[in-house]
Amino acid sequence: MTRKFEGPKLLVATHNAGKLEEIADLLSPYKVEVVGAAAMGLPEPEETGTTFVENARIKAHAAAKATGLPSLSDDSGIEIDALDKAPGVYTADWAETETGRDFVMAMKKVHEKLEEIGAPQPRTARFCCTLVLAWPDGHDEVFPGVMEGQVVWPMRGDQGHGYDPIFQPDGFDVTFGEMDRWEKNRISHRADAFAKFVTGCFD
Repeated sequence: MTRKFEGPKLLVATHNAGKLEEIADLLSPYKVEVVGAAAMGLPEPEETGTTFVENARIKAHAAAKATGLPSLSDDSGIEIDALDKAPGVYTADWAETETGRDFVMAMKKVHEKLEEIGAPQPRTARFCCTLVLAWPDGHDEVFPGVMEGQVVWPMRGDQGHGYDPIFQPDGFDVTFGEMDRWEKNRISHRADAFAKFVTGCFD
């Protein structure tokens, strides 16, 4: 039996304002006050896990322990089959530079690596999102979400973020980068994980 969420306030363990807004919007029917990690002055814990679930757990439990509030965290990334599912949990790391994250550079890196090995088309890939809701007593619930698709080149679109301009979801002829953000939010890997989270902890 999944533990239900009860209480007026949910901490979302992210410093990303866009993600916080997306999550608050998804939870608006449930009359929950959603607060972000930045507003609580929480540091970002080091993500030392080798899987999405390990990293999401690290973030959720650190926030729950620090604040005494149930805390929701997500870890997400893109897995490309021809690259042995890389970049995976290192999706953001591939974009790191001395002056911040450069996702155009990261997308070029993906393309160059695929070209180097002569990866056949379609270059199948998926976006993964794992949500973890942790309570201060150490209990947690895990909800994985996936969006299957393929990696395309050249980059298309300037919507979304991260690797969206090179990811074309199955059943669509546009990339996440060309898709209206609310349309994307409705079908994405995060939406898949969220539907499971809401069913498990709210409905």
